[in-house]
Amino acid sequence: MAVSDLLARLRGDPRFMSTVATWRTLPARPPLYAPVPARLHPALATALPGRGIERLYRHQHDAVEAALAGGSVAVVTPTASGKTLCYNLPVLHTLLTDADARALYLFPTKALAHDQLDELHDFAGVLDAQQAGPALAPAIAAYDGDTPAAHRSAIRKRARLLLTNPDMLHVGILPYHTQWAEFLGGLRWVVVDEMHTYRGVFGSHVANVLRRLQRICRHYGSEVRFICTSATIANPAQLAERLIEQPVTLVNESGAPQGEKHVILVNPPLIDPEKGIRRAATLEATDLATACLDAGVQTIVFGRSRLTTELLLTYLREKQRRRQRHAWAADEWAPEGSGDAEPLPPDALRGYRGGYLPAERRAIEAGLRSGDVRGVVATNALELGIDIGGLEAVILCGYPGSIASTWQQMGRAGRTTGAALAMLVATGGVLDQYMIQHTEFLFERSPEHALIDADNLMLLVDHVRCAAFELPFRRGETFGASRYVGDVLDLLADERALHEHGDLLFWSGESYPARRVGLRSVGGDAVVIQRNGGGEGPAVIGEVDQASAQMLAHDGAIYLHEGRSYLVERLDGAALRADVVAVEVDYYTEAVAETSIERLGLHASRAAAHSVAAHGEVAVHSQVVGYRRIKRMTHETLGVHPLDYPQTTLETNAYWCEVAPSVQQALEVAGLWFDSINDYGPNWAAQRARVRARDQYRCASCGAPEPRGREHDVHHKIPFRTFGYVPGLNERYLEANRLDNLMLVCRACHRRLETAGRLHTGLDGLGYVLSSLAPLHLMCDRSDLGAYVERGAAIGLRDGGALAASGAQAGTSLDDDLDFYAPPAEDSRAVDAAPAAPRIYIFERIPAGLGFSALLYDMHEELLDAAHRLVAACTCEHGCPACVGPVLEDQLVQLETKRLTLALLRELTGA
Repeated sequence: MAVSDLLARLRGDPRFMSTVATWRTLPARPPLYAPVPARLHPALATALPGRGIERLYRHQHDAVEAALAGGSVAVVTPTASGKTLCYNLPVLHTLLTDADARALYLFPTKALAHDQLDELHDFAGVLDAQQAGPALAPAIAAYDGDTPAAHRSAIRKRARLLLTNPDMLHVGILPYHTQWAEFLGGLRWVVVDEMHTYRGVFGSHVANVLRRLQRICRHYGSEVRFICTSATIANPAQLAERLIEQPVTLVNESGAPQGEKHVILVNPPLIDPEKGIRRAATLEATDLATACLDAGVQTIVFGRSRLTTELLLTYLREKQRRRQRHAWAADEWAPEGSGDAEPLPPDALRGYRGGYLPAERRAIEAGLRSGDVRGVVATNALELGIDIGGLEAVILCGYPGSIASTWQQMGRAGRTTGAALAMLVATGGVLDQYMIQHTEFLFERSPEHALIDADNLMLLVDHVRCAAFELPFRRGETFGASRYVGDVLDLLADERALHEHGDLLFWSGESYPARRVGLRSVGGDAVVIQRNGGGEGPAVIGEVDQASAQMLAHDGAIYLHEGRSYLVERLDGAALRADVVAVEVDYYTEAVAETSIERLGLHASRAAAHSVAAHGEVAVHSQVVGYRRIKRMTHETLGVHPLDYPQTTLETNAYWCEVAPSVQQALEVAGLWFDSINDYGPNWAAQRARVRARDQYRCASCGAPEPRGREHDVHHKIPFRTFGYVPGLNERYLEANRLDNLMLVCRACHRRLETAGRLHTGLDGLGYVLSSLAPLHLMCDRSDLGAYVERGAAIGLRDGGALAASGAQAGTSLDDDLDFYAPPAEDSRAVDAAPAAPRIYIFERIPAGLGFSALLYDMHEELLDAAHRLVAACTCEHGCPACVGPVLEDQLVQLETKRLTLALLRELTGA
C-alpha cells in the first residue's frame, strides 16, 4: 500500500480523526541546482556523474565555494539534504592537490563514522580508477574504540583521512600526538558533523578538545580549517564559532528537494475527563505503528527513553503474536481493513538505542537499508544522519523535548521525493499538551539555541591539565579564547601538578589525565550487562553508563533488551557488571530516587511583587532508594521495593522562586496552605510513645523490631498535612494524631508508604507547572533542567519556637514525584529559629551550569504569569498531568491540588 492510501484510510477513520489535534501538509519542494565549481579538482568533477550527480544543490555549491576560498564553513540544512557532499568535495579536493595534506572527520558516534567510511571508500575507489599515483581509498580509515590494536599502528602511518569521534581524539590521539606527528603536521581540514549535538556539557568539553587539537597542530606547523554541519538550530553560526573559535561562513538555504510530508499531532483520547487522564501514549503509538506496518510502510518509532523504547518494542511484538492467535485486546484500535495483514516475524521489528553492542546496531542498520527490518523502535540514537534507507513513516511517542529534535526525528521519514508521514503522539504531560494546544511553537517558532561554555571552570581545569600533559605551557600563552588560562595554570602550579622551569610550565602530575575526564559527563567505563544461565554460558548483551546503572540495572530491575526481559540479580559497581537472567514477566521496573538541595552561594536576588527571585550555586544530592514494579499495558503499580545505594552530588547553578511570608500567611488564614514542614502539635511526643508501645516496638507493616540505636518512625495513615493544622490558628493536630491514624513503621516500609501515597499540594503543583514551562521559555531541552520543592515552616513558628519535625517531609523531587524523606534519630529535633521560606528550585543538570538559571531569574514574572494562565485555562476539575500534575484517587477527598495551586498563583501574580 502506498503512503497516500494509508493516509486516506486514516482520514476516513472516525476514531483516529477524533484524536487528531492538527494535520498539516507540508508541500513538496523542487530542487534548486547550481553548477559544479570550476575550481574543483577535475577528477572530482569527472567522478560525480558516475555517482548520479550532474549538478549540485545550491547549498552544496555555496558550501564548496566557501571552503575552497579558504575559510571555515557551517552548513545548516534539513535532514537528507546532502550535507555530506558539502565537506567531502573540498576535503577530497585538498587531498588530491596536496600530497602532504591530511583531514580529520569528527562524528558524535562510532556508528555515524562507520556509516560514512563506506561512502568514502566507494567515492575514493572511483577517483583511484582515474588517477595515477598512490591510491586514496587505502588511506581512509576509522579509528575508534572498536579498532583492533593490531591495526592501529598501520593506520597512524598511512591515514590521510581519519574518521573518529571526540572521545577518541581526546583520550586516544591527542595524548599520543608524537605518534601522529606527520598526520597532525599535515592536517588541513577538520569536519565536525552533526554539530547541533555538541551542546551543553558535551559541547563545552568538545570545544576544549578542539582547543587542544589546534594548539598541537600549531606546534607541528599546521593551521586547520573547519567544516561544520548541523540540523536546524537557532544559532548555528554562534555555536560553530564558539566550538572552533574561528569565524565561519554560514550556508543555510537548502536547495535539496523535499517530498510532500503530512505532519499529524495526535492527542490520545481522554479516559477520565474529570482527572484529565488520557490513554497512554505508548499504547496509542503502538496502534498507529501497527497500522503503518500493516499497510506495508517501513516505520520508525522514537521513544524518549531507553525504557519507553523497549516497552514500545515489546508491545509491538506482542500485538503481532496476538494476531497469530487471533486474540485482540479490548482497547486495541486499528483502521478499517488493516487487521487483515500477515503478522510480522519478531526479527522484522527491532529496537535501537545506546547500550546495544556495535555488531547488533550495524546489523539493524543493514536490515533497515535492505528492507528486511520493517519497523524499528529507537531512542534519539537514530535521530542523527545514519543511512537507514528510505523510511516512509515516523512516529514520535511523546514530544522529544525540543523543537530541533522534533524536526530532526520527523526528518527521518521522507528522505526521498515521495510522500511521507510524521506523527507526534502526545503524552498527558504539561509540555506535550502545551505543544498540542499551541501548535505555533512547533510550526512557526524558531528552534532552540544550542549553548556551550568552554570556560566553565570545572571543565577548563581538566582540559588545561590534559593540554599541559601534551605540551608544556609558556607563560603568557593563550588556550583558545579562554580568559582564565593564566589563573588555571597558577592553580595547577600551586597544586604541584605543573613544574616551572624558566618561562615554561611542565606537567609533573600523575600521567595521562585525559583518561580521568569523560566528555559526556559520565565518569569511567561503562557497566556491562552480563547474561547468565540458559546453558550457553555468560554473555555480554549490552552496557549502560555508570551514572545510569543504579537507575536502569539496580538489584531487582527488569532490564529490557530488544524487547526481552532480564532480571538483574546483582549490580556490582566495583566490577562494573550487572548479572542478569532471562525471565518471562508481565511487569517492568522504575527506580525511585530521593533528591535534596543545599544552597552554596547567591549570585543575585530581587524582590518581586509577592515573591523573591534568586539564582546561585547549589549542591543537588540524589540517592536511589527503591523501585516500583509496574504492570505492562495497564501501567498500574504492583509494589514498591527498597534499595540502598550511595548518594551522589552534583554542584551546579539554580534559579529559585521564594514565596513571600505575606502570601503564605494569607493562604494559611484562608485554609489554602498545606506546604509547611509538619509541626505535629504539642501532643506529638506523647502520642508517638503510645504508638511505639502499642505496636510493641515492631514495624506494623513487616514486623521488623527496632534496631539498636534507632527508633522506628510513626506514620500518619491519612497524611498530617491534609488536616491543615497551623499553630495559633486551630487545633487540628488533635484529629490528625489520633491513635487509629498512626502506625509504627521501619524506615524501608515508611519509604514504601510515602512513595505509594504522597499527596500533591499547592507548592507541588506550582513546581510541576514551572518546571514544565521553563524549557519552553528558555528554548532548551527539558533534560537540561531538574526541579525541587523545599518547604518552610508555618508563619506562626517564625518567632523563635522549636519545630517538632520528627518524620518531616522536607522537600519534593519533581524528577520522580517523591518526597525527600529524612527521618530523625530522636522523637523531635529543634530547627533554626528562622527556617527557610518555601522555595521552588529549577536547577541545571550540568556541573557549574551553562547560564539557564540567570535567564530564568530574568524571566521570573513572565514564568509565573504563564503558569497562572495555563492552570486557569485547563478544563480539568481537580488537577491533571496537563496542568499541576496527576492527582491520586484518595487525594480528591483530601487536597485539591489545582485549587491550591491556583490560589498560590493568584497571590504570587497579583491576579
